[in-house]
Amino acid sequence: MAAKRSTTRQSKTPAKAAAKPAVTPRKRSPKPTRARAAMLYDRLAEHYPNAHCALDFSTPFQLIVATILSAQCTDKRVNMVTPALFARYPTPAALADANPEELEQLIKSTGFFRSKTKSLIGMAAGIVARHAGRVPDEMDLLVELPGVGRKTANVVLGNAYDKNEGVVVDTHVSRVSQRLALTTQTDPVKIEADLVKLFPPERWTMLSHLLIEHGRTICEARRPKCEICFLSDVCPSSRV
Repeated sequence: MAAKRSTTRQSKTPAKAAAKPAVTPRKRSPKPTRARAAMLYDRLAEHYPNAHCALDFSTPFQLIVATILSAQCTDKRVNMVTPALFARYPTPAALADANPEELEQLIKSTGFFRSKTKSLIGMAAGIVARHAGRVPDEMDLLVELPGVGRKTANVVLGNAYDKNEGVVVDTHVSRVSQRLALTTQTDPVKIEADLVKLFPPERWTMLSHLLIEHGRTICEARRPKCEICFLSDVCPSSRV
């Protein structure tokens, strides 16, 4: 007689559910009010009492040249290049007449040297032709010059002429202002529009220096040092 096949089914033990990783609750972003902006400014100013424009210059012309060179380049590198550049081309007229190949060699280490050469010569020629060799001190006139956008104009106006026409928005200002919930924008022009609503005009130039200093020393792009940040208690992006 054939062996009787067992009809008993093996009980299936339900698989143990995998433990869900703990999720750190996301901090609620505070509203960007003027009171909060003032508090952040005061704390930044207290921590960075020596914040200033990191580009070396002694005249508005030198500053506009250095600022154009600083695009996609560190201020430290620009400061290494400009002494020889200013010695060779001390005035807008001299720079306007520069040999492009010679100028390219002088600024090559700052990157994008061909486009920067074109911008520098065009900017200098514009200053000579339209403004009698003097760097203008008005936003509308500055941004008409080749290679000069609103960011460069704000740098020159705020630091060479002590005129607060706007906020300089570079990569540091953009990143830090977003992390501190001062803006949700990513476009520099829109970020500037948000910042000028929160801070009084007399603080616009220094605000950029403070945010840049914080971005360089603590609130770095890849690995912000939240564990030592003096704003971690009020920063919605803090990792501590």
